[in-house]
Amino acid sequence: MARAGTERERLRLERRGALLTAGAALFARDGFAAVTTAQLGAAVGVSGPAVYRHFESKQALLAELLVGVSRGLRDGGTAVQAAGGAPSAVLAGLVEFHVEFALSSADVIRVQDRDLSELAPDDRARVRRLQREYAELWVATLGAVLPTVGEDERRLRVHAVFGLINSTPHSVRRASGVSPAALRTTLVTLALAALTAV
Repeated sequence: MARAGTERERLRLERRGALLTAGAALFARDGFAAVTTAQLGAAVGVSGPAVYRHFESKQALLAELLVGVSRGLRDGGTAVQAAGGAPSAVLAGLVEFHVEFALSSADVIRVQDRDLSELAPDDRARVRRLQREYAELWVATLGAVLPTVGEDERRLRVHAVFGLINSTPHSVRRASGVSPAALRTTLVTLALAALTAV
């Protein structure tokens, strides 16, 4: 009996994850407001009403998607920082971590840029708080690399680099001749140069 319950839970979590992935793709393509629960369900092989077994509303799905990715960034950045090493190595680790996120999560980035305002106020505040905590990890690390650069300047550099990394996968998505490996290397190189420019 316990095994059957465990299997049901595994399938439930898989379906929930599939709905989040489908939601990211559909919201990125069409915009949150234009996507229906019927479309969400069809994308994972269930009916529209079946979506409500996993999320109480379309907005709840969006909240889990955006709060979840923000928490994942904050926690991932914290892990990079906690691993230690020279400040320059930690900074490089943060950049590499974020580049991997941007290359694998372009749909989520587009949804966050366009549809954050669709969240309930409490969820929007949670996303903003997690984003600030993640950015401040970078600001502190950059301070250890460039101790003579003021905090406001470091914060400016960090947010500028987020813009560079987050937007590039969209702008080169259809570009021919740019391999994922080359794009990854270029983004890491440019981001580190922008962060540490004197």
